[in-house]
Amino acid sequence: MPPHKTTNGSNRTGQTDAGAEPFARVLPKKSIDRSTGSAHLAKRSNLASARSKYALPGEILIIDDEALDAERLTATLRVLFGYQMPIRWASSLGEAIDSMTESQPSLTFLDDILKPSADAFLSIPELRRAGYIGPIIVVSGAVTQMRRTRLIAGGASDVIHKDDVDSVRLAEAVDRSRTLDPPTEPND
Repeated sequence: MPPHKTTNGSNRTGQTDAGAEPFARVLPKKSIDRSTGSAHLAKRSNLASARSKYALPGEILIIDDEALDAERLTATLRVLFGYQMPIRWASSLGEAIDSMTESQPSLTFLDDILKPSADAFLSIPELRRAGYIGPIIVVSGAVTQMRRTRLIAGGASDVIHKDDVDSVRLAEAVDRSRTLDPPTEPND
């Protein structure tokens, strides 16, 4: 039985009536250097390996007046360190200082602007005067290079943007805060 003709003049065997290959025109292969998810996973895997060398932080304190932001940060920290990690939340600077008198956290995440008018530039010295000497990572909604430089000069270990709160970025910030020298004891 002869092969059936198709509408474009070739038959189902791939041969045209003239005997030439209709599929002979093959597009050249381009080397597409496209970022895939595997690069992200490799980076995440490298960070997980690097984190395994360090002990987990003892306790984490989140100072944020927005419950939704604090819950998002808590959930991301749980992904990063597991549910065995004790995480506390304070909705104001006064509440955080009271919490620190009960037990000192080993790591603190501080919202850049606490309502009604507390700014991280003022909050960091208050925490230091209260006796806290651990790393402070500021989570800000408006990070500029100048603001970041000023916050780090003012005592912050690192500054990250609120939109960058994911496990990889938090792991990088925690790793950077561990490599810094701890601040000196507060002078009275």
